[in-house]
Amino acid sequence: MSAQTVNDILKYVSAAAFALLGIVALVLWLRRRSGPSLWAAVCFGSLGAVALAGQLLPDDPQTTAEIVAERALIVALVLFPYFLLRFTAAFRSASMRLEWIGAVLTAGLIVWTILLPDIPAAGEHRSVGFSLYIYALVLQFAILSTIAAYRLWAAGRDQPSVARNRMRLLSLAALALTAALFLVALIPADEYGLQIAVNSLAIASALIFLLGLAPPEVVRGIWRRPEQERTRRAIGGLMATTDPDEVVDTVLPEMRRLVGAKAVFLVGSDGAVLGNIGAEPPVPDEGPQILRLDLGGISMVVVASPYAPFFGSDEIELLRSLGALTGLALDRSRLFVQEREQRIALQRADEMKTNFIALAAHELRTPVTSVHGVVQTLDQLGDRLSNKDREELAEALRSQSERMRSLVDQLLDLSRLEAETVPINPVPIPVRAEVEELVATSAPGQDGAIDVRIPESLEAVIDRTVFDRVVTNLLTNALRHGAAPVVVTAAQSDNHFRLVVEDSGEGVPPQFVEDLFERFSRSDEARSRGQGSGLGLSIARSYARAHGGDLVHHAARPHGARFELVVPLRPASGE
Repeated sequence: MSAQTVNDILKYVSAAAFALLGIVALVLWLRRRSGPSLWAAVCFGSLGAVALAGQLLPDDPQTTAEIVAERALIVALVLFPYFLLRFTAAFRSASMRLEWIGAVLTAGLIVWTILLPDIPAAGEHRSVGFSLYIYALVLQFAILSTIAAYRLWAAGRDQPSVARNRMRLLSLAALALTAALFLVALIPADEYGLQIAVNSLAIASALIFLLGLAPPEVVRGIWRRPEQERTRRAIGGLMATTDPDEVVDTVLPEMRRLVGAKAVFLVGSDGAVLGNIGAEPPVPDEGPQILRLDLGGISMVVVASPYAPFFGSDEIELLRSLGALTGLALDRSRLFVQEREQRIALQRADEMKTNFIALAAHELRTPVTSVHGVVQTLDQLGDRLSNKDREELAEALRSQSERMRSLVDQLLDLSRLEAETVPINPVPIPVRAEVEELVATSAPGQDGAIDVRIPESLEAVIDRTVFDRVVTNLLTNALRHGAAPVVVTAAQSDNHFRLVVEDSGEGVPPQFVEDLFERFSRSDEARSRGQGSGLGLSIARSYARAHGGDLVHHAARPHGARFELVVPLRPASGE
């Protein structure tokens, strides 16, 4: 077989390869209907039309129709590198200067093509003007194709394996086609050995274009192996972890790497951001590069690379699958955390119950023992006791029975508060008058030690039982553990009522502050003096919280203890 025959065969193969490339690009656009796919169809479709129609035209066109067709094919060839540049700009806009350079070079060469007086056939003598035109065409083709190839190659650096390889193949194919065109311009038509090399290079560029534009699934699988391996490890980590934060930290980097995303957000059903990488909240709004994937219960917002939808569509599906597994892992880890918290809460409640029973029995033992001893003494020695002894025993009986009654009342209060059976009925209360009455009943004879600084006109809508129990406790504690003067103030804002009881004593010991509101907790000093049961502040805070408020402690200045009752405003009962 002669070199000419081989060369002719290669021409047909080249035309078929470029025609197939154009058909694949057109099918791609019909499926996706996106900007990049449209420019790919125009770019490679024009190239396929040039290759295919070039085989149908005679080597030396004679008729007007043949001449017009020849000029049209050359114009299509001139447009190819510009279309390729526009294809790259569909992902990321080129600079205005580059846009103008490409448009001016292409438009000028198109006008020159149309105005050419004659196009010599293969092997005919080329005039100086036509030679200059050929050099200009090769230069325009080389400049624009090289720029497009560089943009694709550079952009592929930060992309996942499949997208990066596809972009770089398109870049290499553009350079190979430029080299083939350059050789066509220099090699004589009758040098069949070199022409074979040129046609082989053209065929190679077409095949490389095809591989970059629509690689077979087996090739994609080979390219995708690094991401698949990392994704497998991430899935293994998802199955092993029981902490929601660890789930998010494990999977987010892989999600981002899988599609070369700028940022990834995992968003809960309530709109709260569960985790993010690459950017801080707020979650970006809709846009051409924002992918929102519903994963059932949570959603994934991906600030994708502009190249991801075109070059990484399969990776987006993998991302969806990984996201679905992430949703399952998050649900599982949340259930585990809830179960662990419930188990800890139950253990703590059991410990508190056990401690409560032990402490209550311990606190009740002293007055019960005392009462029993007094009764037994009166029963056995009643006739032989002097009046003074009888009076002392009667006083002890009254004192210990009162202590026992108070403790039982407190225990009953705690049981009702724990069972949430304490009714809350807010009613309008004149605060100053109520506080003064509580001072008179809870601290008889100590009116001068308590300074009530509350406006006469202040009225609060609050449950009377809550108010009385909390304020009485605070006044009693201030006089028992603090020192006079005790100052009582109150104020009301738009949202809360606040009452403050502040004494002038030494204050709460720093080491005891943490346990101040715990049941049966007493400072060493109070325990040594046998004062109180350690239930008062715990009950007072529970009453405040049953009302939707709170009881808090602060150190007073320069010394002393400051307790503040905070209750949210609410309408009076029945309104």
